[in-house]
Amino acid sequence: MEKAILGKKLGMTQVFADNGTVIPVTVIQAGPCYVAQVKTVETDGYNAIVVGFEDKREKLVNKPEMGLFKKAEITPKKYLREFRLENASEYKVGQEIKCDIFNADELVDASALSKGHGFSGMIKRWNAHHQRNTHGGNKVHRAVGSLGASTAVARVRPGRHMPGQYGNVRKTVLNLTVVKVDTARNLILVKGAVPGARGALVTLKDAVKA
Repeated sequence: MEKAILGKKLGMTQVFADNGTVIPVTVIQAGPCYVAQVKTVETDGYNAIVVGFEDKREKLVNKPEMGLFKKAEITPKKYLREFRLENASEYKVGQEIKCDIFNADELVDASALSKGHGFSGMIKRWNAHHQRNTHGGNKVHRAVGSLGASTAVARVRPGRHMPGQYGNVRKTVLNLTVVKVDTARNLILVKGAVPGARGALVTLKDAVKA
């Protein structure tokens, strides 16, 4: 059965395996989520479920969303995300999805918005070398430098590494191992790092390249 869940990144810590090995893990508060809508090939042209996560005040919800929540008989949710699942018909509107859908040692894919670093230079954004710090360097130590030939091409080629917006893009890390599932506190501990800052919305799905 295909499965997916929304969660919030709480931070990183470490746990100890039975043999004493230290395992760095990311702690994710996964769910509880609720199915707000089920889409099928007959009605929408594809199979998917719309999942809501984290309660939201009613006064902040617009009328179309409120109609969706009332039809599903669930409280308004802050986040709504759609998951394309082939077995979407197996889910029911209003159904609760909890962290126990995943088990320890399973492989998952984690997606989130990476940390935003704003407008960044070449060195920070692309790990470029800085220019020499000796005499005659003037004030161009962290500048871009030459962009290419001035006669043969006479232009800057597309795809050239330049300063610009760094981070704040959707990233997916594949094949992360679930170390522990704490059903009492709705926590999933995933081995390794997950994109995003603390408090970021994280999507966990079955690994597609397991």
